[in-house]
Amino acid sequence: MKPARGTAERAAGGTARGNGLDLRRAAAQLGGEQVEGHHAVRALFSAGKRRATRLWVAEPRSSASALAEIVELARSQRTRVDFKSTAQLASASLTAAPQGVIAWASPVRAVSLDGLVETSRPVPFLVVLDGVTDPGNFGALLRSAACAGATGVIIRRHRAAPLTAAAMKAAAGAAEVLPIAQVPGIPAALGTLAKAGIWVAGLEPGAGESIWSSPLLDGPVAIVLGSEGEGLSRLVRERCDSLLEVPQAQVLGSLNVSAAAAVGCFEVARRRLGRGDPKAGPENVQEFGC
Repeated sequence: MKPARGTAERAAGGTARGNGLDLRRAAAQLGGEQVEGHHAVRALFSAGKRRATRLWVAEPRSSASALAEIVELARSQRTRVDFKSTAQLASASLTAAPQGVIAWASPVRAVSLDGLVETSRPVPFLVVLDGVTDPGNFGALLRSAACAGATGVIIRRHRAAPLTAAAMKAAAGAAEVLPIAQVPGIPAALGTLAKAGIWVAGLEPGAGESIWSSPLLDGPVAIVLGSEGEGLSRLVRERCDSLLEVPQAQVLGSLNVSAAAAVGCFEVARRRLGRGDPKAGPENVQEFGC
């Protein structure tokens, strides 16, 4: 059952008006300058949103290899291409397995919260991270959100995972196309979402209400996930319209935050696909190898 708070505003599809903070100003840089792995590097060049300055590719090269397309894309954008030995790539790599390719580019830039809300219309589907600090989890979250058709992600400015090389590789290109807003505080940002007519659903183990039955996921919604260790903070929990849990057959502790995010995101996608929503997002599945 939907809570009463903000019902009139949401029914009217209100607009974001800010909350005293300069939320319309985009934050600066999120990282992501070094990109490794086939999917992530190919998406960097395919999206074309950032200037790639250099590409290293493993020798020996072959026109039939998985790297040939990346080299062609890079050269079409006048990016310098250097062929390096496996040892040279390993020395420069910041991940365990660069898959024979490393690119360097300008950083990913955040968007403003108000701008993210407006570009997410007519039916926003946002993912909000309340203190996720592990880069691998952050990257996996971005990949799941993009594949499920999320319209954007909101993160904290402090005590949040940056877009390291590991995060970029785990995201498999999602960071190139999924808008990310960076805000001073998640509770205030949730207040802005409420004014914009967006329902806020927090995922929390033991919440009592199943994610499968919640009506909040049928409309404009923001799914909120807490930190790996502590979950949702008290203030964030209080700003949620509803707290939902992912039912488990066996209680072995809570799901990993990226796994819980995947379940939540694809439950929203399932409902939108059932209604024939053209923005449900399956068009992203092939791009990110989901």
